[in-house]
Amino acid sequence: MRWLFLLLLVLNVFYYIWHQQEAPLRAKDVTPLSLYRGSQQDIRLLSETEVAPKDKEKPGQADPGCLYVGGFARQDVAQGLERRLTGMEVKFQALPRGSSESAGYWLRVAPESRRWLDDLQLINLSKEFNELKHKIMPCEGVAPFE
Repeated sequence: MRWLFLLLLVLNVFYYIWHQQEAPLRAKDVTPLSLYRGSQQDIRLLSETEVAPKDKEKPGQADPGCLYVGGFARQDVAQGLERRLTGMEVKFQALPRGSSESAGYWLRVAPESRRWLDDLQLINLSKEFNELKHKIMPCEGVAPFE
């Protein structure tokens, strides 16, 4: 058993010397961060940003996004949703059938009518209309509708 211990000890010493003789790795050249960021070299905390938290907003102020409901492939289903929303006294605007990325029939709900369509109402509508989707997006897009 002693011979095995001595053999392992000699092998460890040999292994240590062999690794010490290898060439050390060269440090990688690092480009300074200031070249990437330019004038934005300071670090700002979230508490230092100028955006006001949501709880400090005015209670009458509406969300900046508009609610869009729809996404139907057939126009008759979209017309059924229009009748349903009219019965719920929800004001909306029918949008023209868009490009391939937003294919389908969509309705833009007026901001003053969003209070009538809460999560529970949207769940009930999605049970009634199987293909119903809803999105909250900016009210005005990059390009106007034509």
